[in-house]
Amino acid sequence: MCEVLEDLDDLQRVAVRLNDGAQSRCICYPTLSGRVAAGDRVLVNTTAVDLKLGSGGWDFVVASLAGPESESHAPGPGHVMKLRYTPLQHAVLACEEEASPHHAALAEAQSIGGMPVVAGQLHSQLAPIAIGLAFGARQLGLPPPRVAYLMTDSGALPVALSGAVRSLRSAALIAGTISVGQAFGGDLEAVNVYSGLLAARYAMGADVAIVCQGPGNVGTGTPMGFGGMDMAVTINAAAAIDGTPIAAARVSFADPRPRHHGISHHTVTALCTGALASALVPLPAELIDDSRLSEGLAAIASAHTVRPVDCPALLDELRASPVPLSSMGRRLQDDPWFFVTAACAGVAAAQELAQAHPADREA
Repeated sequence: MCEVLEDLDDLQRVAVRLNDGAQSRCICYPTLSGRVAAGDRVLVNTTAVDLKLGSGGWDFVVASLAGPESESHAPGPGHVMKLRYTPLQHAVLACEEEASPHHAALAEAQSIGGMPVVAGQLHSQLAPIAIGLAFGARQLGLPPPRVAYLMTDSGALPVALSGAVRSLRSAALIAGTISVGQAFGGDLEAVNVYSGLLAARYAMGADVAIVCQGPGNVGTGTPMGFGGMDMAVTINAAAAIDGTPIAAARVSFADPRPRHHGISHHTVTALCTGALASALVPLPAELIDDSRLSEGLAAIASAHTVRPVDCPALLDELRASPVPLSSMGRRLQDDPWFFVTAACAGVAAAQELAQAHPADREA
């Protein structure tokens, strides 16, 4: 290993010279692979870069070969395994476990009492949703809402990979993270989305939950084979435990692929095929009139409530974002409707809070 480029508690970025002499940029997760230092020999997984997949050009350190001593795989405090039945399985203290300080509350909880739950499809929607939520709360005279981010296991599994999460926490736009399913590294660990939402409400004290996958979307060009189908799972879970499901639609007029032009087929499929409960689907009131958009809207409106959100100042709010905004390589100026539509879902969550708790509004 040549050099440590970034050294955080839960993630290292390092430069490595491979056996063939090529240079590699690698990500290392110290909890899995042990912390590495310049001069260490390391085992590296180069698969994603070799296949030219969207990993940002980063390989991954599997293990340090520096010596027999290693800090990886130290026993955790809990008994729920993440990455289970793989060489990198490790124990976490799930918030539902008997040893958890939250077990007693979650043992009794079966309802989140109307809490707004915003279901996204891409990790790049997280920041604009959170920004829209904070903006909407200010516009409505509400105190800053306490927001929990639930990361599902349809994309990247380590929460540590997300720079957006670190930036949103620094800006106080999210209060904490819950990694659900096989995702790991959140402030709380949960077994599934249902119990994760209950943990957001009763263990984290959240007013709103945002649920979407981590970085790295999977798509196959087939009707059902994409990671964003977990939007449907989130909507079903939120409805089952008395939440208020809100869908952050994936909208783009810059994506050259016809299936993602206007309202993406991923959103239409998740809402019209996967979702078994009705959700609120906020869209910008100023959205471009487009035939493909109208077709998708008609299908969605047959099963869900489409709400126009009149928020002309939202674009300026996004321009002042403390978090770099990018999706599929496109920035805010390249694809503004993608980010504005996601932010409208956050505004709608603030509107739901205002309706549920009118006494909280400032005079």
